[in-house]
Amino acid sequence: MRRLPCPAGLFLFVAASVVSPGSAAGFVAGADFSHLAFFESLGVIYRRAGQPQDGLAILKEQGLNCVRLRLFTSSAAQAQADPYNYVNNLDYTLPLARRVKNAGLGFMLDFHYSDTWADPGHQRKPAAWASLTFPQLLEQVRQYNSNSIATFREAGVMPDYVQVGNEITGGLLWPDGQVGGANDTAAQWSKLAQLLTNAVAGIRDAAGALMPKVVVHIDRGGDWAGTQWFFDHLTQEQVPFDVIGESYYPFWHGSLEDLRSCLSNAAVRYQKPVMVMETAFPWSNWTNIFGIPASPAGQVDYVAELAQVVRGVAGGMGVGVLWWGAEYQAVSGQNLAGFDTKSFFDNGGNVLPVAEAVGELAAPLNVEASMAKGTLALSWPLSGAGSSLTMATNFAQTCSWLTVTDAVQRTGTKYSVTLPIADSSCFFRLQSK
Repeated sequence: MRRLPCPAGLFLFVAASVVSPGSAAGFVAGADFSHLAFFESLGVIYRRAGQPQDGLAILKEQGLNCVRLRLFTSSAAQAQADPYNYVNNLDYTLPLARRVKNAGLGFMLDFHYSDTWADPGHQRKPAAWASLTFPQLLEQVRQYNSNSIATFREAGVMPDYVQVGNEITGGLLWPDGQVGGANDTAAQWSKLAQLLTNAVAGIRDAAGALMPKVVVHIDRGGDWAGTQWFFDHLTQEQVPFDVIGESYYPFWHGSLEDLRSCLSNAAVRYQKPVMVMETAFPWSNWTNIFGIPASPAGQVDYVAELAQVVRGVAGGMGVGVLWWGAEYQAVSGQNLAGFDTKSFFDNGGNVLPVAEAVGELAAPLNVEASMAKGTLALSWPLSGAGSSLTMATNFAQTCSWLTVTDAVQRTGTKYSVTLPIADSSCFFRLQSK
């Protein structure tokens, strides 16, 4: 609590932090950096203020607190023949995870259960698992997860979060765990549930007391009906998990209001925290999206709008945002699907303001105050998105906190409001809506 002297012997008191169960301290402000070592091997350089620097150190300095790394089942031969599409196996990911932890960042592991990319349209079973019967596949999933987690644990890089599959709206390990369409049957949902339950059991086998939070990740951030369809089935099958993860790309998945509805409804219906596992916004080569320009400043504006949605989920149940393809830069001979112009870095490798904006989502929620010419100026970071500024005339337990109705402005990654100095002592704090 900061006390400011005012005219006539009065005082203003400004609280240092938000009153909300979803405080900044537990919020994941992250980035998928899975191809960092791949891009470095092609000569890509990451810069801050024009100076070359380790990409992970840049993330840490910008305030991010977590890095997500995907894990493929690919062989060494596959990874060598086509690195972009197959390199993310254990031999590649383990040393990158060490770098993440050494940089002081949290680590999220994203199991793909495939030799290459797994997504809503592709959940191809690993080649080495193709001939397994369903009972054998169940055991293989458990052993694979257990062995993988044990390897990370023994290396001192235990994940903080683990995804059991990537964008598994249609299931995983097709055709055994496929759901939806012609496979929207009780038998197929039972198979998917068994696979996911065994995947979680494998993590628990190796993690013991260091059990990470388990995320189930689909790609329906703007689609509440699709989200409800999926998670109603999963909860009916009693699959154990901790966090609902959604992909949300504004150029594919609907409006921010659609996202708000989906996340809020999911948090209430399933009583689990929700996280935007993948998002991105262009800094170039795109038209405006929902009125936000495709520019470096537009990326910051997008993060601010996204923050209002995620941090505004009731009860502090919106717990994270991760930027996909944050490490991407254009390289010759690689089709990057345009994500090199949606990343954290420009064509010269310089970090863009969007990185700081994402980092601000987890910034300590300090309210700064200053006075001049009979006015009080208050400011706070993006981690206060979704909160209201309130005031009271005393600090008793039974006091009434009233919402300050003066217009709050945002400049870059900071919110601010200017108020006239009151005629009596005042207390201010941020409070969840």
